[in-house]
Amino acid sequence: MTAAAPSARPFANDVGDAFWLPFTAMRQFRANPMTFVAAEGMDYIAADGRRVLDAMAGLWCVNAGHAQPRIVAAIQEAAARLDFVSSFRMSHPAAFALAERLAQLAPEGLDHVFFTNSGSEAVDSALKIARAYHHARGEAGRTGLIGRAKGYHGMGFGGLSVGGIGRHKRDFGPLLPDVAHLRLPYDGSMAFSRGQPAHGAGYADELEALLQVVDPATVAAVIVEPVIGSGGVYPPPVGYLERLRAICSRHSILLVFDEVITGFGRLGRAFAAEALGVTPDIITCAKGMTNGAVPMGGVIVSRQVFDAFMAGPPEAIELFHGYTYSAHPLACAAGLATLDVYEEQGLFQRAAAMAPAWEEALHDLRGEPHVADIRSIGILGVVELTPRPGAAGARATACAQACHEAGVLVRASGDLIVLSPPLILAEEHVARIVGAIRTALRALD
Repeated sequence: MTAAAPSARPFANDVGDAFWLPFTAMRQFRANPMTFVAAEGMDYIAADGRRVLDAMAGLWCVNAGHAQPRIVAAIQEAAARLDFVSSFRMSHPAAFALAERLAQLAPEGLDHVFFTNSGSEAVDSALKIARAYHHARGEAGRTGLIGRAKGYHGMGFGGLSVGGIGRHKRDFGPLLPDVAHLRLPYDGSMAFSRGQPAHGAGYADELEALLQVVDPATVAAVIVEPVIGSGGVYPPPVGYLERLRAICSRHSILLVFDEVITGFGRLGRAFAAEALGVTPDIITCAKGMTNGAVPMGGVIVSRQVFDAFMAGPPEAIELFHGYTYSAHPLACAAGLATLDVYEEQGLFQRAAAMAPAWEEALHDLRGEPHVADIRSIGILGVVELTPRPGAAGARATACAQACHEAGVLVRASGDLIVLSPPLILAEEHVARIVGAIRTALRALD
């Protein structure tokens, strides 16, 4: 390794060249790095002691707020007791305990859990399980996958293939074959709707039309986020998910809900499937599963899916798939403690109770400069801005920067200000978040 010449790093507040950050403009970041050294409750803490209200729950994941003592203690105790054991033909008690509790939280009939280390791994695992399920049933020709426009399913090749955000795919093709996409179930008439748009269920009929072109006997699964998250916070129209469920059932296609964002209280229930009243065959989860404290994800499958793998010889491995760190002891400890915190502090119920105030405050930004649309459901929200001519995304970036300078962390994504605060938020936090955005919008050109 050779040292970089001084001229290679002429940046103020230099953080060095070694760390390549994900989804980050590196040269811009090094010129003005944003770093934090601690976190507590609703806040991040900078090196100078400045506190910044976290309106993104880290990255959709710190649902119970930062540095929950019970979670911290559980990780510390687990690290001292059992640092690692593989789950290949062995495991440890906490893995079985966490799987049982997740199955109890999941909708009726989804009662087996396969552990991964992230949402991306959970999605890729779910897609493999879906194909292998049909193979086990004697329908190996069912390899097709159907995603949706604006859907985000992580950055593995499987999730990227079924995802519906074009910029994410541009540099990495070719991706998986046998993949189709449904349209975004949203149009201009739904702008500024609160929660689920009242109309638009008919968008689901596009799946039936697609299956007249793509033989349904070749399709393994349809995967959707119950509420589109990273693609722009689009709640499903009333009746839309119900129609998808019915069409998938009619054609023996598995329905997968990607609940990496919506899981663990974001809509006031353990899973959006429960909040929205539609049960899929498979749920992927991560993020709030451990409150972001230790990386972990999971695939929760129905009894029907699991049992299809159990028909062969008992000594045979039913699913030839897994990860070194599946059900890692520290992650399981964090997961169990996180579920305890959710239950003991009533955070799912708190989210449901706070949702009306969150919605009202967020939609009060309607009419502010540059606001094109506002969408919200549960403790999720997005403020969509009109793009600056010739500089798409510039306004949202400037808005987020101004909010940070005012002590509030929001996420800019394209021309969107995306919001997903911890579920411990109170009305004063809501007022600070919305107030910072309002002030920033009024200062934009």
